[in-house]
Amino acid sequence: MGLGVLDAGSPGMIIPGTVVLAVDDSASLSDSSVINLKRGTGKHRDIILIPQPSDDPNDPLNWPYYQKLMIVVIIVLGGCGCAAVNGPLLNPSVFVMSLEFKRPIADITVASGYQLLLAGAMGPFVSATARKYGKRPLFIFSSLACLIGTIVGSFSTNYDTLLAARIVQGVSIAAYESLSFTLCGDIFFVHERGLYVSVMSFTMTCVSSLSSVVGGKLSNDLGWHYLFHILNVFIGFQLLLLFFFVPETCYRRNPEPTTVLQAVAEDEKDQTAMTEVYNVNDNQAPSQIPKKTFWQSLAIFTGSYTDESLIRLFLAPLISCLNLAALWTVVITGAVVSFYVGVAYVTAQLFAPPPYNLSPAGVGYMSIGPFVGGVLGCLIAGALMDPLTIWLSKRNGGVYEAEFRLPLVAVGVLCGAGLMAFGSLSEGHGNIYVICFAWGLALVGITFIIVPCSAYAIDAFRSISDEVFILNIMFKNFLFYAYSYFINNWTAASGPVPVFYTFGGISFGLVATTAIVYVFGKRYRVFWHRHNIMAKFGMEGSLAM
Repeated sequence: MGLGVLDAGSPGMIIPGTVVLAVDDSASLSDSSVINLKRGTGKHRDIILIPQPSDDPNDPLNWPYYQKLMIVVIIVLGGCGCAAVNGPLLNPSVFVMSLEFKRPIADITVASGYQLLLAGAMGPFVSATARKYGKRPLFIFSSLACLIGTIVGSFSTNYDTLLAARIVQGVSIAAYESLSFTLCGDIFFVHERGLYVSVMSFTMTCVSSLSSVVGGKLSNDLGWHYLFHILNVFIGFQLLLLFFFVPETCYRRNPEPTTVLQAVAEDEKDQTAMTEVYNVNDNQAPSQIPKKTFWQSLAIFTGSYTDESLIRLFLAPLISCLNLAALWTVVITGAVVSFYVGVAYVTAQLFAPPPYNLSPAGVGYMSIGPFVGGVLGCLIAGALMDPLTIWLSKRNGGVYEAEFRLPLVAVGVLCGAGLMAFGSLSEGHGNIYVICFAWGLALVGITFIIVPCSAYAIDAFRSISDEVFILNIMFKNFLFYAYSYFINNWTAASGPVPVFYTFGGISFGLVATTAIVYVFGKRYRVFWHRHNIMAKFGMEGSLAM
């Protein structure tokens, strides 16, 4: 047993998600089996690079660090505009818009619901296209779709035009909500991913809170049309940066140099035996592949990255549901994010009427609480994730288990506590600042669930990580759509306490299941590796960990 993770398999068996990550220079292992493997530099000089980069200068793992950071920044900007801001853009204004269009609040909410429904429905298309032709075409298409939808929204003067604009915007959400996470696996090594997964989680959760703050003020002072006007400029600028400075990050990689067989417990003495490691051949001739020019990197389509048919790839996200551990990450992360969105759906309903009488700007300012909570959560989770993973790996004889990402999920109990406090305080007409604090507390817990679980999905099931994140956005966006039909009416009929006590209780239950996955996750990884249905149907990718 490695630090509570039950062992599985047999000596010499390759287990995806289990690798030799940290080796002391003084260790005997470094003298033989891993001496030829590429390692990090500086403080990470004892860390084996997983995946092992090739000698190809076009391999994204070999790109300069500044280029990787630039790509992350541009994708984050796209995630902000096309996904994080897009959905909650009108939340602070729903009460005002319902009066302007002479429609119930639920109708305005449903307009955003249709947008999210389309985002979920786009999932299989995004998954199949990304696996077949790469991520760059989809990012460009998504930013362009968001720009078109936002332009339509700028000129909308009735409910039907607004609905059309929101639906077109919905086309842009799926790619950024899913592929942004798996892009981290394309360009960063295992010991670096935690930080950047945290950045992506921050983008998809906390930025939406900030958009409500800014959007509420703009709507109050200038009118809700200006939300679309300003987003037009932002998305147009991001689209230019995307086209010129984000090349394709997918790469056909030979996984063999990365394959490191796990350490297996021999007996009850808690000793481990390191087995075979595939080493890079020192005598291999240097790569003769020329580095692509800047103009070549601007190509939107760069070839096919799998030989599988689009129909099979289209079905792959649904088949990935059969992987129970991957499905668990989808359910736990999708559910807690949906609970946060549930709060956003009802804030105007609860706090615009008496006794609070908040303006759209006031409703927007309430989102400062979750924004601050989300920022703190992502900063702390991002700062702890990779160092904790490395420390646990060293405690485990240098062997990394994907389950080492999960201990931080325990802090996710704050999600349930915050949701219940929000419901109780709202129903009792409590202090508005304390209510904002409770909402922020829930966001701290949510980030401590999303960040580790997302990193776990990438590391434990790298070959199907695209499908897992696509399934995630399908699940949560369908939930968002469902909420748009009933949560406002449920809150009006029963009050906030039953709604958010229900959400809080489910959150507590989901966090508790993490212990099961931590202890038995490795055994399930072995089971999936032996009985991989997606591999049998030719739907699994060949991505190295």
